[in-house]
Amino acid sequence: MTKKILVVDDSFVMRTLIKDIISSDPDLQVVGEAANGADALEKVRLLSPDVLLLDIEMPGMDGIECMKRLKLISPCKIVIVSSVAQVGSPQAIEARRLGAVDVISKPSGALSLDLKAKKGSDIVTVSRRAAGLPE
Repeated sequence: MTKKILVVDDSFVMRTLIKDIISSDPDLQVVGEAANGADALEKVRLLSPDVLLLDIEMPGMDGIECMKRLKLISPCKIVIVSSVAQVGSPQAIEARRLGAVDVISKPSGALSLDLKAKKGSDIVTVSRRAAGLPE
């Protein structure tokens, strides 16, 4: 059964790259995208995704605030894909405390055009794990 993925990032370019990465796996389907946390919460209610790929730094409602509110409305799993969530950073620690399945750092900052080459397989593997699929 195909698992539904919602991609949340304020950058259209990054959303497009992440959607391309996810679409390489036939068991994963991007059902929507959002540009900030508030938009993500609305899309979660409408689309009931299994997994949310979530950036942290976004205008309006950031990823951390979105995670806090998401717990109240959905059981979907969260994977952080963010330039500020480096291993051991306060943001990564907080995301894990709030229940993130994993934290994947963007390799070259907020606009990581090399995301597919450097982290693509990690994103697919972690998304599959978060969705309960074999890795």
